[in-house]
Order: sequence, then C-alpha cells, then structure tokens
Amino acid sequence: MALSAGTRRTVACLLVGLGALLIVAAVMIPTYTVSKLAKTPLDLEITTIATNQPGEDSLVLDSKSLTAPEGAAKIDTNVPLISQRFTTVEEPSDATQMTLQAGQTLRRIDKQGDTGLLTATVDRVTIDRKSGEPVAKDPNGSIAVTVNKDMQSIADPVQHTGLQYRFPIGTEKKTYPYFDVNARKSFDVKFLEESEINDMKVYHFQMSVPVTNMWDVIQAPTNKLSLPASKWGLEGDDPVTMTRFYTNTRDLWVEPQTGTVIKGGEQIHLYYARSGDHPDVTALKSHLVFDENTIESQISVAKENIDKLSLYGRIMPIVLGVLGVAAVVGGVFLGIRGGAAPAGAGRRGPGRGGDDSPTEQIRIQKNL
Repeated sequence: MALSAGTRRTVACLLVGLGALLIVAAVMIPTYTVSKLAKTPLDLEITTIATNQPGEDSLVLDSKSLTAPEGAAKIDTNVPLISQRFTTVEEPSDATQMTLQAGQTLRRIDKQGDTGLLTATVDRVTIDRKSGEPVAKDPNGSIAVTVNKDMQSIADPVQHTGLQYRFPIGTEKKTYPYFDVNARKSFDVKFLEESEINDMKVYHFQMSVPVTNMWDVIQAPTNKLSLPASKWGLEGDDPVTMTRFYTNTRDLWVEPQTGTVIKGGEQIHLYYARSGDHPDVTALKSHLVFDENTIESQISVAKENIDKLSLYGRIMPIVLGVLGVAAVVGGVFLGIRGGAAPAGAGRRGPGRGGDDSPTEQIRIQKNL
C-alpha cells in the first residue's frame, strides 16, 4: 500500500532525526563512554606468582647459622623460592581514585611453615584510576613489615611516588618513575623495546635500584647486626658490625592499551657488608619471574579490557555512524519523493469536473 505525501514527509523527518541522533552518539561514545571505561576497575583482584629461574643463582642465608654457637654464617645454594602477591581494592576508592593493598610474601619451599618464610610485606597506596600514579596527599600510603604481639601488622605511613602495580591507560614508549617497596622510593623505569608474549604486544621496561643501605630505610634489627668476626667469615672474634644492603634490577612487560603488567621479573640481591660497594655475606640473591599461569591470567585480564575499549571506542561508533548516515540519506530521499507531484496528477479535461474521466462513445453498426 503506497504512503500518502503527508505520511512520507513524516517518516522522512523521523528518519533524518534518528540518523542525526545516531551520528551524535557515534561521536560522543569514544569521547565520553571510553573515558569512563579507561580506568582501573574497582573490582580488581590479582594474584601473581613468581619463582626463581632454573640454572641461575638462588642463594639464601641460613638465619640459624648466625645464632649457632660455632661456625660461620652458612649460605644455602639452589634454594627453590616462590614470591606471591595478592592485590585487592580497599577504601577509600571512588570514581577517580582507588586504594590498592598488596600483601606479598617470599618463601623457600624446601622448608615447611614459618621456617620457610623469608619476607612478608603489606603495602597500601591510593592511586589515580586512569594514570596509575599516587594521589597528591600526604601520606598516600603505608608499608607494614612487622607485627605486634597479637600478630597484627604494624603499618608505617609512607609517601609513595611513581607507578607501581600498573601502568597508565595508553602506556607510552618513554621513561616513568616507578616505586620500589624495599627502598621506599621511586627510580626511573626505562622503555627498552616492543616485543610479544604469547602473541600479545607488550612494551618491555627495565629499572635498576642502586645499592641502598637498608638501615637508612628502616631501622629494623635485621638491617644492622654486630656479631663476632668469625661469624662473618673474618679472622678473630672481635665484634664486627654489618649493615644490610639491597639492590635490584626489575623487568616489566606491559600491555600498552590497558597498562596491565603481563610479566614481571626481579634480580634481587640482599647482602651484609661493612661498605655497600663490597658485599661480605649474601642474605638473598635470586632471579624471580612470573610463572606461566600468572602470565596467562594477566593476558586474560588485558584482553577483557581491550575488548571493552574496542567495543565502545571503535566498533559501536562505526556501526552507529553507518546506521545514522543510512537513516539520514533514506529520510532525505523519501522526503524528496514525498514532495514531488506524480506525472499527470491533477489534470482536468475541458468542460469536465476535476477528476472525471472522459467517456468514450462506441458506435455499433447493425447489419440489416
């Protein structure tokens, strides 16, 4: 059934209006919706596991040998290590900022229970959800490495600077400041190269933590020890004071669109010495790297967020834009047709009423 001219004009206006609305939506979604999505989610829960690399040094000081009545400090070799970190979102958190809490332990798995625990840290920091950098308030975080008599962690307020558990949305090939929990300060993490991990494009960054006097960082009993020289492997029995020093080389492989750390590694070295440039006794030396399950899990997290950004940042705007243009073109075409008079419409014969059709007179001859 053909539409009347008035109906055509109405439908045309509706199509043009709908098309314009779709085109506006196509423009607004990338600028508004994506900006809302391009933030670290508040339901973040990430567990990472790193293990020492086979074939490389993995040395741990046997703490019991320091208190033994006889013998020098003993360094265990080829020690199997596992570092576990569980990161969650805590309060205060809102639309623009979030508080991350990371509980991390390092243990040797060749010993059971607490005897295998080497370090335990609870780190908290409030960051900007888009840039990943700590918020501008003092203090913006805390670090706990000790417990009280009730086995509750004792947190010291610590001002965090630089990135830490994630990189910015849209990571660039440049140098960023990166916070080190052990040294409690940030150092430059430098872009090295673009590469791939399991078919995912990543940016490889690396940072070096210079030799750091841990007694200057936190005056814990284990960071400065006075023991007989023989315990340190030196001659004599006079007390010798040793300070614990720390250095590290950290590698990070980052998915640039989301800022997700796909893979991480640390070449950590803790040692006792009279001078930082001359290690006397190794406390810990190992190369720890994310295991394959952690890498795959981080890839899944990155892919999920990439899909969201792609849907709202590219796919939906294209689809809505195409539909909007098609609706506008269809509306204009229908409007033009609706405004044009059909050929022959409204013609009137001479002496006849407006729409009266001429009558043909047929003569029939009869044969007589």
